[in-house]
Amino acid sequence: MYSIRLVRTLTKCMSVRPYSMAPCEILELLEAGYQKLADSDSKSLLKKHLTKPIFDKLKTKVTPSYCSTLLDCIQSGLCNLDSNVGIYAPDPEAYQTFAEIFDPIINDYHKGFGKGAKHPASCFGYGADFPDLDPEQKFILSTRVRCGRSIQDFPFNPCLSEDDYRKLECMITNVLSTLCNEHAGKYYPLVGMEKDVQQKLIDKHYLFKEGDRFLQAANASRFWPTGRGIFINRARTFLVWVNEEDHIRIISMERGGDLGRVYERMIIGLESLAHSLKFSSDSRLGNLTFCPTNLGTTIRASVHIKLPHLGKDRAKLEEMAKKHNLQVRGTSGEHTEAKDGVYDISNSRRMGLTEYQAVGEMHKGISALIEAECKECCKK
Repeated sequence: MYSIRLVRTLTKCMSVRPYSMAPCEILELLEAGYQKLADSDSKSLLKKHLTKPIFDKLKTKVTPSYCSTLLDCIQSGLCNLDSNVGIYAPDPEAYQTFAEIFDPIINDYHKGFGKGAKHPASCFGYGADFPDLDPEQKFILSTRVRCGRSIQDFPFNPCLSEDDYRKLECMITNVLSTLCNEHAGKYYPLVGMEKDVQQKLIDKHYLFKEGDRFLQAANASRFWPTGRGIFINRARTFLVWVNEEDHIRIISMERGGDLGRVYERMIIGLESLAHSLKFSSDSRLGNLTFCPTNLGTTIRASVHIKLPHLGKDRAKLEEMAKKHNLQVRGTSGEHTEAKDGVYDISNSRRMGLTEYQAVGEMHKGISALIEAECKECCKK
């Protein structure tokens, strides 16, 4: 039987459509993978919502322009049964072609975004509305706000050719070179980057790295490191990742808890890029991205925060965070552990609300966690 990676290589379509329905070798892999998933104790949203009737309805379908199959969408979840979600969109059309599985997962993850729901128009508001969360710097080590964007008329990572990666990198870096004032900086391509320089950037949590098994299983790491790189401003407070998980990840960050200032910096950078780049979007789902957890606003506002008392009981911390629509991760993000008691806590909702509302929800939730930590400290 063909491997998933080989089948994608053999059957990927770019400018020419080789088929109108999934070929036999894809169907064989799908049937075997589905049975493995069904027999597993996986807690993923994929297993929860991919019923046999839905599977049978979707297994032969392909997207109109890029011929992506159901296997391209769910292969990461089939390979990694410990996935929380287990599905990605290989191209923008996948959200429509495979809506019977994407819609219930989107609804579940985003806490009530059903078929009749429509993502609101963008509204960023003003960063000045969000005061410093930790002016005395007792709890928050750093604050970060990021968003993702995909370039219109290009598929997502699994369907990109090596030439596509180069074209995207050229388009994006040409625009990055025009940024000015606080956002001005330099682009560093991964191709040719010295290993020690790369590791230093990774250690400082600036740069992404290869090797994420969930992305690799989804075929999102093909042709590495071609077309990938990072843009960094002079103060190292504004970053742009090129062709990591999404075509663009725009990141604003700094030490301390001044969420408003960090958010405002991201807004200005994003709007500067939007003047020259056209982004993929959908009238119902908002901004389109590779992972359905990042649709809509795509906003993820987060802090690295020390909560020594609340953190003693991880389950209790996560339960409290959930009440405020916050997500608790390890120090280095998803699928990592908390080092020295430092947690990465962010907003979990990205759809059905505006950017301003998403950041406001996070601001309110972090304030509540700090207040709870102070109360626990007073008990001691």
